[in-house]
Amino acid sequence: MKEKERYHLLDGLRGVTLLSMILYHGMFDLVVLYGVPVRWFFRTPGYVWQQSICWTFILLSGFCWRLGRMPWKRGLVISACGLMITFVTFVFMPSERILFGILTFTGAAMLALVPVERFLRSVPQQAGLLVSVLLFLLTRNVNSGQLGFETFVLGEAPDVFYRGLFTAALGFPGPGFFSGDYFSFIPWIFLYLCGYFLYGLLMERERVKRLLGRRAGFEEWIGKHSLFLYMLHQPVLMLLLECWNRFFR
Repeated sequence: MKEKERYHLLDGLRGVTLLSMILYHGMFDLVVLYGVPVRWFFRTPGYVWQQSICWTFILLSGFCWRLGRMPWKRGLVISACGLMITFVTFVFMPSERILFGILTFTGAAMLALVPVERFLRSVPQQAGLLVSVLLFLLTRNVNSGQLGFETFVLGEAPDVFYRGLFTAALGFPGPGFFSGDYFSFIPWIFLYLCGYFLYGLLMERERVKRLLGRRAGFEEWIGKHSLFLYMLHQPVLMLLLECWNRFFR
């Protein structure tokens, strides 16, 4: 995409989200790996913080799908990065291993939309958004064996779905499954589609385009390099925290 066509505010929003994610992961490492007592982190405030990051990240990714020239290429690159994180955590941090993390999901979602994109464009965008929202609300709890959203439970999902690694990738983890960062295809593909259809609704308005075209400062630079910084941030955090633990704690 040419620079003059770039929607800088989207990069800025992505940059702010990435900064929040880095802070969250730093706090997670302090609490889990170094035993710093932070009671609120595993309670409602910490959960809301974590959810605000992943919701924003996934919605933005879906919103920006149509802006890329080769989404299949981007999807393959991000999927490869997700596999790399899985390999590294299995080798060096097996107790915190990551299967089907946020990058694996995002790459899969990008690729999944490629063959159905013509159909999605033909769907009335308001209807597509409404259906996506309803499906996300219905399936938000499928990872824990329920239908419903958070504390609002509609019923139990059939046990037959929860079998193994393949069903875990879809959203139905079997007994004993564990991942330190788990974003299965269901329910998160529906939130991704919410972002996709929001693009179709909002980008028809020139006022929205002008707003998104505004510069966003340092956060914009972070958003433009989000994948590289995401891959780099955890090793840097670990190095800094280990130095703090050895020399200053």
